[in-house]
Amino acid sequence: MNGELFPRERTVIAPGAVHVPDWLGAGRQGELLAACRAWARPPAGLRSVRTPGGGVMTARQVCLGLHWYPYGYARTAVDGDGASVKPMPPWLAELGREAVTAAYGSPPGPGPAAAYDIALINFYAGDSRMGMHRDAEERSTAPVVSLSLGDTCVFRFGNTASRGRPYQDVELRSGDLFVFGEASRPAYHGVPKVLPGTGPRELGLTGRLNITLRVGGLG
Repeated sequence: MNGELFPRERTVIAPGAVHVPDWLGAGRQGELLAACRAWARPPAGLRSVRTPGGGVMTARQVCLGLHWYPYGYARTAVDGDGASVKPMPPWLAELGREAVTAAYGSPPGPGPAAAYDIALINFYAGDSRMGMHRDAEERSTAPVVSLSLGDTCVFRFGNTASRGRPYQDVELRSGDLFVFGEASRPAYHGVPKVLPGTGPRELGLTGRLNITLRVGGLG
């Protein structure tokens, strides 16, 4: 956040897990928000996700490239309106590569395995949460890229063995980047809390958007 006494710095949270504060400037945040609003419209737009146990996730979601549902991928919104999923824009895939370079100091490897081809966009209202989980449906082990817009959240980054401790809570603000790969790729993570009213007013977003970019490796 601008005007702080001590600027927030890039931090390695765990091996392969890196937090880069304020990575997206105000202009880029606005462009990304406008794109998210377009993607959220039907067909294959923003929907509530039902779990196999009958529960409903409090964060709503829209997908690009491939449609995620518990617990797999499809080319259509199988748990929504059944429409074909919207394509992954090349500029968003390239943003994923840029993010990995910013986090690790070097670009991801060349070739199809490094091409970000899936985006999961989650919208969190003030009372939304996300339980501890792993991103385990992808065949690729490429790093997961997470971008935040709007309200600040508490992001809980855990271990690779269980949903419990040890874990570390990280405050993710609008414009922040979080990348996790390498040894931390299978780590459990979640969002126990959103802090309503903390987003930048000029962005014009009530709530929080999380844009997660993944390499599916699904062919």
